Amino acid sequence: MSEEPNNEEELNEENGSGQEPQEISDRNEIILPKEYSADSIQALEGMEHVRMRPSMYIGDVGVRGLHHLVYEVVDNSIDEAMGGHCDTISVIINEDNSITTRDNGRGIPVDLHKKEGISALEVVMTKIGAGGKFDKDSYKVSGGLHGVGVSVVNALSDNLKATVYRDGKIWEQEYSRGKSLYPVKSVGETTERGTEVTFHPDTDIFKQTIEYSYETLSNRMRELSFLNKGVTITITDRRQKEDDGEFVSEVFYSDEGLKEFIRFLDATRNPLIKEVIAMEGEKNDIPVEVAMIYNDSYVENLHSYVNNINTHEGGTHLSGFRRGLTTTLKKYADASGMLDKLKFEVQGDDFREGLTAIVSVKVGEPQFEGQTKTKLGNREVSSAVSQAVSEMLTNYLEEHPDDAKVIVQKVILAAQARHAATKAREMVQRKTVMSIGGLPGKLSDCSDQDPVNCEVFLVEGDSAGGTAKMGRDRKFQAILPLRGKILNVEKAMTHKVFENEEIKNIYTALGVTIGTEEDSKALNLDKLRYHKVVIMCDADVDGSHIETLILTFFFRYMRELVEGGHVYIATPPLYLVKKGAKKRYAWSDKERDEIADSYSGGVSIQRYKGLGEMNAEQLWDTTMDPDFRILRQITIDNATETDRVFSMLMGDEVPPRREFIEKNAKYANIDA
Repeated sequence: MSEEPNNEEELNEENGSGQEPQEISDRNEIILPKEYSADSIQALEGMEHVRMRPSMYIGDVGVRGLHHLVYEVVDNSIDEAMGGHCDTISVIINEDNSITTRDNGRGIPVDLHKKEGISALEVVMTKIGAGGKFDKDSYKVSGGLHGVGVSVVNALSDNLKATVYRDGKIWEQEYSRGKSLYPVKSVGETTERGTEVTFHPDTDIFKQTIEYSYETLSNRMRELSFLNKGVTITITDRRQKEDDGEFVSEVFYSDEGLKEFIRFLDATRNPLIKEVIAMEGEKNDIPVEVAMIYNDSYVENLHSYVNNINTHEGGTHLSGFRRGLTTTLKKYADASGMLDKLKFEVQGDDFREGLTAIVSVKVGEPQFEGQTKTKLGNREVSSAVSQAVSEMLTNYLEEHPDDAKVIVQKVILAAQARHAATKAREMVQRKTVMSIGGLPGKLSDCSDQDPVNCEVFLVEGDSAGGTAKMGRDRKFQAILPLRGKILNVEKAMTHKVFENEEIKNIYTALGVTIGTEEDSKALNLDKLRYHKVVIMCDADVDGSHIETLILTFFFRYMRELVEGGHVYIATPPLYLVKKGAKKRYAWSDKERDEIADSYSGGVSIQRYKGLGEMNAEQLWDTTMDPDFRILRQITIDNATETDRVFSMLMGDEVPPRREFIEKNAKYANIDA
């Protein structure tokens, strides 16, 4: 989960198209061009279309799209590894935020492409849809979702240089904004092989930032190493150095693949069984790899991948896993007689409580659906995964009777807890579907009835809540004060979560409903009352802790809200710097010092330790006014890493939490 700074105006900009907005009259009518003829129709092809509509190819032109460029290039190297032609990949973040990737694969062909009349390298780099991924003889399976590849990266870079080590020679070509600067040429001889690509994102496209996050890229490279065992992936950041003077760098390599991935994800949880249950093989010509373990938590963590891409919306492979798991465990539990005394039926959710599992499949022609095109639709995959899981579990349960008993006992406890949670959930639902009179008493609602226009602030404490109520714009801003620190849902049973008063108030205020036939914890956003949910806490350690508690709740129980882009964190200032009648706010120590220096002495500095120290006007001016505030939108860039971090931060293990805080202390606001 990451925070993307968003100025309100930036969110409404055209995605990097560079087009001027159409004029709007005083009556808000669109003024059309004077003539609408064939000349008005633009036929955009290839690279021009990528530059005009970049979001169609990489998702957006913000932080996420910027990092997607790296993934597209690395995917080519992973494809070589999946084909058995490559075992070493390196990624370098250069000082100017350009990226260099290198592999020891076969090297992109450089000979003449008969149809295009130019080098195959230039075709791959400058033609959308070109490349070996579309040749089944070259790649049985390829990474990525859309096959757009390196040509899109080239189109969105102001400079890209491709160097190919192949057939004893070094070949080179450079490009700018998708166009080659000179023909492919030989620049030397070599005994090496592989492809090296260095590219610099175009600031005409990526206007928000071109600064890469080492942590984001590092997490993805680690993930790829687990998903492709036997491949060494190195990432280096030449913008920062370690204490010994060496560049910050990590090397990722996995011998056991998903088994190691599971141990990494569950490092801060207490396992219930001795070892990771795992299998890999082919079913119906579909490579399937599965790994899973049970722990003593009350949440399920299922992560699914297709061709190395995290399908966070699930799909047929995840449905197959659930069916295989439920059927096999139910059959074993019935045969054991352990369910005989249970007065109600166990359900699918009960078999997955405390389960961490990863399902990875390789599909030659994946079909994707869903809002973000990350939900697998291939029907044949479901039965393949179901069969694989059933065989794996049947063998494990027979060979490990003690572990089997522990798993079934966990299922029974989960069923009992679910039964208790049903009543608590029904209470939440009953309050949610009631009219306005059923809303929480502390909620100060807004007058606008259109959820798209409305936002609700979850405010720490009654005092700050009172100030926010006075400072808000009553038309579109609602305020819900929260009493202290909400329940840590990472360590609470489900029925305890739904019984918690503050959490019930959040559900009721938002108007969402819980539960579907497939997933009893799924969130229905059809009746969401506010399209912006803003967490507003003090800028101190306690405030950060409360933010984390609320975000943990959202991630575990309202993940759809986060994935829909509805969750934000407000950014109150840390300081007020004054000199006479002059005053300016500062959001960091550096900004405070710069403002103080600009006033040339004689300044007074006020440190805001809490929202309650600001009056209503100050809170509006700095933190709530859409024209000036800075909201940090919460997004999930890497679901597995987010799961691991929340488990570690909110779990019982102290050493890893301390290590994480120390490592990230420079990003935290910690009072002396």
